[in-house]
Amino acid sequence: MLVRKSLWIPMVAGIGFLSSKAAYGAETPSESVETLVSNALVAVDTVWVLIAAFLVFFMQAGFGMVEAGLIRVKNTCNILMKNWIDYCVASIMFFLIGYGLMFGEGNGLIGWSGFAMQDAQNPSSVPIWAFWLFQAAFCGAAATIVAGGMAERMKFPAYLAYTAVVSAIVYPIIGHWIWGGGWLSKLGFFDFAGSTVVHSTGGWIALVGTMMLGPRIGKFIKVNGNCRVAAIPGHSIPLATLGVFLLWFGWFGFNPGSTLGVSTEAMRNSAALVAANTNLAASAGIIIAMIIVWLLYGKTDLSITMNGALAGLVAITAPCAVVSPTASILIGAVAGAIVVFGVKLLDLLGVDDPVGAVPVHGMNGLWGTLAVGLWGQKELGLARDGLFLSGDLTQLGVQALGCLTVSLFAMLSMAVVFSLIRMTIGLRVSREEELRGLDIEEHGMEAYAGFQVFITQ
Repeated sequence: MLVRKSLWIPMVAGIGFLSSKAAYGAETPSESVETLVSNALVAVDTVWVLIAAFLVFFMQAGFGMVEAGLIRVKNTCNILMKNWIDYCVASIMFFLIGYGLMFGEGNGLIGWSGFAMQDAQNPSSVPIWAFWLFQAAFCGAAATIVAGGMAERMKFPAYLAYTAVVSAIVYPIIGHWIWGGGWLSKLGFFDFAGSTVVHSTGGWIALVGTMMLGPRIGKFIKVNGNCRVAAIPGHSIPLATLGVFLLWFGWFGFNPGSTLGVSTEAMRNSAALVAANTNLAASAGIIIAMIIVWLLYGKTDLSITMNGALAGLVAITAPCAVVSPTASILIGAVAGAIVVFGVKLLDLLGVDDPVGAVPVHGMNGLWGTLAVGLWGQKELGLARDGLFLSGDLTQLGVQALGCLTVSLFAMLSMAVVFSLIRMTIGLRVSREEELRGLDIEEHGMEAYAGFQVFITQ
């Protein structure tokens, strides 16, 4: 084979460089090659984690578009402002306090070192700042879930206070139990990318906050002594649709990125399986949600169908690395059903969740975490096979214990926080402010300036 002369020059130079270092005893050629290869592998993993972090950050845009589209025009700026600020507050609080509580040295309940990232622990093989950014994006996602459930009637200062507490304390403590070497991880509890740590945490907090706020004016109307649910449609389904597509795209950083690298064959195989499972579950969630709504109401409601996609994505987030693609389809299909009947259940209970945050994130975070104990496979990295593979209830029991303790901790702790906020700065805007809209009342602006918008609600 002929080799161009220009290629020989760097090859010869490289050989001469390695030979000269070996001659002077500085480093053997084999050691130099091993170092170069090791550095290259770390570089690949670092780029992988950073790109995944960027994708998870981009999910903030998805959350913002979904929530803005599914609420009324008069509150659009308010919900977008909350999506902006919760990520920023989460980043700062996770830097100052949260990372230390989550990954610092401590006991099974809490970490207590690495505050403000001073001498912080790095459990990954990538540079600590890449790992921190990835985890901070997850923290921001957990915080922003609550905005949708409490939309259109929560005071902006109250939202700031809530976000600071969740980002600094509640989310990191739960994360320590599961991802930081805490007591649940030692029991074999498995949550690959956060069905419980991120989504259930945000969903159950949204449930508590929504119940404490009460429903929006006009959501539940008494007619002849009976309570009737009044639909309050969002102002822009196209905007919400765009948001779902952005979230689905971001989830390919959320789930596959949680391998924290692709430099080994095992990592690459896992990342590929996770990506495929993520896509299949979302697709199944959409199809089943659409079919159920079609059968129930004779129409294919787009908003519920879109929530079917998000439900499938949330549900597969915990088991995506340890289940087969076939199991992923089943998990996503059940998630699509859960979100439809979850919305109906909240209506029956008189709970007003404008965007479906509780059914999507709370209920399906719970379902996805339990699914690990049903279809999980030991050969894919789980501590033990799930019920459907082994007939053993152990893994399912561990998963159920984790779901129970996390949900109780999240709801009880935030019930205290919301109560304190209500007694001090106040939790809900006044009736007049709610009727006029939070955009004008809290931000002094309109989402669509120059357009005449008539509001009767």
